[in-house]
Amino acid sequence: MGRRQVVRHRVLVSTFLGSNPSGPVLKIEKVSAQKIFLLDFDGVIVDGMREYWHSSLLACEKYLDSPHITVDQNLYKRVPNTFKEIRPWVKYGWEMVLIVHEIIKTKNPIKNRNKNEFINKYHQNCQIILKDYSWIPEDLQKILDESRNYQIDKDFEAWVNLHNPFDEVINFLEELRKREIKSGIITTKGEIFAKKILKHLNIFPEFVFGYESGTKIKIAKNLTETYEILGFIEDRKKTLIDIKQNSDTCHIPCFLAEWGYLKDSDKHNLSNEIKLLKLGDLEHLVAI
Repeated sequence: MGRRQVVRHRVLVSTFLGSNPSGPVLKIEKVSAQKIFLLDFDGVIVDGMREYWHSSLLACEKYLDSPHITVDQNLYKRVPNTFKEIRPWVKYGWEMVLIVHEIIKTKNPIKNRNKNEFINKYHQNCQIILKDYSWIPEDLQKILDESRNYQIDKDFEAWVNLHNPFDEVINFLEELRKREIKSGIITTKGEIFAKKILKHLNIFPEFVFGYESGTKIKIAKNLTETYEILGFIEDRKKTLIDIKQNSDTCHIPCFLAEWGYLKDSDKHNLSNEIKLLKLGDLEHLVAI
């Protein structure tokens, strides 16, 4: 699998001088690093599509103060296919607020007939919209977080039940625990929200890093100094490519979660270094 064994050295100083009267004898003992699996959260551990739509829609209605939208309460009842189809292009939560706004706005909204025009230049279009409305990504992220906090304070059970866990992944995490292999979560969701959902699912990883902690590649790089990383399961292909192209993290085995929010093209032209992983493969992955 191209896994690199991470080894730390512990220096033991013996007080017995023996035949060496000039000083203590140094003994070098190798101590293996702790083994750990890294996982993304949204699209890997849980399907949060209903929550993304609901929380982003609420953020638009309650906090965005946009004159270009009118929120019909029926919009909360189902997630539009247009939103589902754009979701694989999303990297950060604030983008979902922007997308929902563009889908529900009264003039020239994104619909099925024109969604490909938006997708084909996704990042450029997001930047144009930010500029047109004088929005700042950090502000959009803030109102998304406020929307989630509002729901949690009002009815935690209703909010958390908008997330559907993947049972096979929950079982995989439990099997890791039984084998004394640690798990760690790296997500672009806010750390506090990921922890609340994980606690509800009775999952307690070694750590949870949210968007507040920086990029996933930076986090993974720092973790290689402490852990032997057995694998990173992620549903964003570009993230895994970045991991493999960085000299400090290229040894990490990378797995693209087939059950996640993938673009149609993501499953094709994968390098040999990134393995397409199905839910049914997880039970075999524990044995690596």
